[in-house]
Amino acid sequence: MIEVFAPAKINLALHVTGRREDGYHLLDTLVAFAPVGDTLRLRPAPGLSLTVSGPEGAAVPAGPENLVLRAAAFVPGAGGAEIELIKRLPTASGIGGGSSDAAAMLRGLAHLRAVTVPAEGLERLGADVPMCLSPHPARVTGIGERIVPVTPPDLPAVLVNPRVAVATPAVFRALSRRDGAPMPDLPVFARVPDCIDWLSAQRNDLEAPAVALAPEIGAVLGALRQTAGCRLAGMSGSGGTCAPSSFTSSDCRAFPTGNSPMMLSRKIISGNRPSRL
Repeated sequence: MIEVFAPAKINLALHVTGRREDGYHLLDTLVAFAPVGDTLRLRPAPGLSLTVSGPEGAAVPAGPENLVLRAAAFVPGAGGAEIELIKRLPTASGIGGGSSDAAAMLRGLAHLRAVTVPAEGLERLGADVPMCLSPHPARVTGIGERIVPVTPPDLPAVLVNPRVAVATPAVFRALSRRDGAPMPDLPVFARVPDCIDWLSAQRNDLEAPAVALAPEIGAVLGALRQTAGCRLAGMSGSGGTCAPSSFTSSDCRAFPTGNSPMMLSRKIISGNRPSRL
């Protein structure tokens, strides 16, 4: 049996820069990964099977529509596996849970069966899957296929989700414009405050339409921005997880979110690749 970690993907900035004729949006986004996420346990088996457990498991189907099973079927000659998905990340929350699960399945199969994951066609599993396959901070452009690793500093952060699902297609449909400017070149940051200042000048172009669809996101962001120690608060992906950052890990731990089910994590959004498989 092997265990594979599927970390939450955090969009530190997300600029929508265009739209292709086939309807796919062009993005320029800075992503990092948090030490909170789902877990997959894989055992060799004659066929493919999936069970889902964990605090968020009730909202996740275990049938062929699950991205984990689609990812398993994507790898030719990988054989079967008995898969257990322990789901901790809420669905439709802007932190790439399903895509990270699929990418973890691909990494796990490569290890379990000594097979190679095809480089071509990964985007058919979802635009976020390629960037989650190697969960390292990156600048990602195009429709998600152009991935350039970067090394931002570790950012103490709180992940807060208002417990309202936001459908990504609906958020993109609600965009008022699709031709925003890309991010400037990523500088080398000497200190965490320098990185936070730079991020403060960037955008998440999906935040406004997501807030219009789910005002609860705006209420959470407003409360976080008024909290002592918060230097930056923004929404990840298409929402609604919000990721306020602070200058120090002690500020981060002091955030008064208590045991609210909205709080997902008080951890470091890493500037380095997670050490787990």
